[in-house]
Amino acid sequence: MKKLITIFCILLTSSSAFADVTWFDGKHPVTYEMPSGVEPVVRVALEMWKEDMLQVTGLRPVASNRAAIRIVQNAALPADGFRLSVKDGRIIIEGSNGRGMAYGLLELSRMAGVSPWVWWGDIVPEKKHRLTIGRDFVLEQSPSVAFRGIFLNDEDWSLRPWSCQHFEPGPSGMIGPKTYQKIFQLLLRLRANTIWPAMHPGTTAFFQVPGAKAMADSCGIIIGTSHCEPLLRNNVGEWDAAKRGAFNYRTNRATVQQYWTERLQEVSTSRDNMFTIGMRGIHDSSMEGYHTEQEKLEGLQQVIDDQQQLLQQYIGNPQQLAQVFVPYKEVLQLYEHGLKVPDYVTLLWCDDNYGYMTRLSDPQEQQRSGGAGIYYHLSYWGRPHDYLWLTTTQPGLIYHELRQAYDHHARRLWIANVHDPKVAAYDLELFLDMAWNIDCVTGETLTSHLQQWLCRQFGEQAGKRLFPVMHDFYRLCGERRPEFMGWTQVELDKKKYPRGLSPVDSVALNERQAADRLAAFQRMKADIERCKAYVRQELHDAYFAAIEYPILATAAINRKILSDSAESHRAYEEIQALTRQYHAMQDGKWSGLMDAAPRRLPVFDDVRARLSGDGQEPLVQGFACDYVSASEGVAMIQMLGRSMHAMALSKGDTLTVQFEVSQPGDYVLTTCLIPTHPIDGGDLRYGVSIDGDRDTVYSLKEPFRSERWKQNVLNGLTERETKVRLSAGKHQLTIRALDGPIVVDGWQLRQLRI
Repeated sequence: MKKLITIFCILLTSSSAFADVTWFDGKHPVTYEMPSGVEPVVRVALEMWKEDMLQVTGLRPVASNRAAIRIVQNAALPADGFRLSVKDGRIIIEGSNGRGMAYGLLELSRMAGVSPWVWWGDIVPEKKHRLTIGRDFVLEQSPSVAFRGIFLNDEDWSLRPWSCQHFEPGPSGMIGPKTYQKIFQLLLRLRANTIWPAMHPGTTAFFQVPGAKAMADSCGIIIGTSHCEPLLRNNVGEWDAAKRGAFNYRTNRATVQQYWTERLQEVSTSRDNMFTIGMRGIHDSSMEGYHTEQEKLEGLQQVIDDQQQLLQQYIGNPQQLAQVFVPYKEVLQLYEHGLKVPDYVTLLWCDDNYGYMTRLSDPQEQQRSGGAGIYYHLSYWGRPHDYLWLTTTQPGLIYHELRQAYDHHARRLWIANVHDPKVAAYDLELFLDMAWNIDCVTGETLTSHLQQWLCRQFGEQAGKRLFPVMHDFYRLCGERRPEFMGWTQVELDKKKYPRGLSPVDSVALNERQAADRLAAFQRMKADIERCKAYVRQELHDAYFAAIEYPILATAAINRKILSDSAESHRAYEEIQALTRQYHAMQDGKWSGLMDAAPRRLPVFDDVRARLSGDGQEPLVQGFACDYVSASEGVAMIQMLGRSMHAMALSKGDTLTVQFEVSQPGDYVLTTCLIPTHPIDGGDLRYGVSIDGDRDTVYSLKEPFRSERWKQNVLNGLTERETKVRLSAGKHQLTIRALDGPIVVDGWQLRQLRI
């Protein structure tokens, strides 16, 4: 359902004549009224809201028979939806179900100035002496995507050590119920409802954590599992090969079925479960025991058919259950070669681990009753290189890929892969904002979304001054993430490289490019220091965690790699000092959460690199956003690419830019595009022409994990070169989308070397 957001007026001070209903007068506690017999999630949200109001007003809300705020259920609203309105001088919060009522309550917290990151981000709300609302205020919302949430993955260096060693000390590797409670509360504040729990080797399986599932149920959080964890089983932590034998459906079918049956019986009386179906190896590997593609297809088909029978026997009608099938890696090939997945099962499409969707539903698949969804990475462990330190995906890429997915009817389930929600804050909130309301942002309003987020977190004056700094930060990280600054790779030949990791050696930058990059970071450091003067004192730790640490640490790793030996070592030591400061803030609340060297990769060592750029600068260059003409359907995407204004072209669209050369001769024209994939299983071609000549055609389609694909995702860019002979004077370059969509960033022209 489209959102009906009609806000006639809402003010949190008494300065406006329209703010004519007072719900906090500065003297008495806020009062509320709630029916008995509500779902547990409503009571959880109520306690969260009471604590919020205590921080904002200094007084804890109290129940009353004639309260300023009345909470009711209205089953006529869409699932998980809510409505806030004012009737007879009272605020009425209506929710379609328990989650809807909870979201409505926490929306009132937002209106009072409480950030969703009040606990995870240490965003202390400002004290208010009066809270008012317009007499005609109405706000109705419901989700664009039915199931919205996160996958806690690669938790080894952040969430897990922080939880078991500091936040709730306990058995090694256990992310405890207290930690999960805080995560679930954050999800409620971000209007999410689903989680795939942490599942790495060394992490206690979720269902073996005492109280974790009960905590999820109380918070209205739906539990699912990743693509390699069928029927709510965490194979890494729960399959004991010594006792059960091989995890091989071909040779050990009865035991595997018993293993699945145990979990189905355990959750048969609980609600809010989502069942991943299919089968892979113990941990993200191909199914054991099957060799040829036909064997694998037949084996996986048998698994899926048998799982439907198990669900029918122990849970209920499979057609009425939330089920997910993830066509990932070799499983996608089996699906495309004839695997039969029940129509009522949700197809969950994946990105390439770096934020670029690889496949979406075709017109026939879009008619499936189970619909489709997406599994999207905001962090990743694997080739060509991990990014598990900071979360730096450009907002424009997130927007473009999510909007495209939604338009292809991926509206059932959205899961974001995060190693730690605190570090992922803005990117994660953008992801979940779009899952809640797909129209909350467009390609041309992304900058406003980021600025509003910064203002909400740190105040209007600080936020507006911070925006250009964060804008530039995302631009530089789009050129090269901090984890990629060593120009190294992982999972290489272990016979050639120790641990399969290439060493830091040389980088593809020349002296000017390196100097420009370091100068940009130096300016940012000065800017954030100036901005800090506008941040309230009680938000300084929040400012350090969300702004200073990522910018200063990224600046330092750039200096470490690109500077001389002495400066490189100082930068290395600065990263260590910043990380110690991170652990010490809030009296040690976050001790152990931040690791500045996940997996101890070479890029994080006390090392520097050699500059090895060829030094040839382009004679002429420009960005696609500076076009002279474009088709009507061409759309700008802010905060994407080097330009931060990349241009999306649908099939058949054209875009033309103009340039001038002073001398005739032979040149090399380089077109620069965002390295997206054909999401229909076909091709992704575009044509390049100069001055109306015939198109030179290129394809952006790349085999997964090919060398060009690796360089594309490391650079955040893919390039194609065209040799051209030009006369002196003005020329026009036209780029035409032969398939779509393609996303064009810019172009460069160099003289052809003989």
